[in-house]
Amino acid sequence: MEHPHDTDQRLTALEIKASFSEDLLEQLEQIIIRQQQQIDLLLRQVARLDQPSTDGGLGAPRSLRDELPPHY
Repeated sequence: MEHPHDTDQRLTALEIKASFSEDLLEQLEQIIIRQQQQIDLLLRQVARLDQPSTDGGLGAPRSLRDELPPHY
């Protein structure tokens, strides 16, 4: 038969583990939220890059010949 003191110690240990698990879960949730915000921002930036340029031709596509060094 277990002593009440042993049961109290085991219960206290389980409560401590549960508390640490709850803290870890909260930290992981915050990390996931932050990562999702970063993903959303990156997706908006990529979508903007995929849109046709409306800046008067400053970002217009150039010919590959324009990219050749002068010695070609």
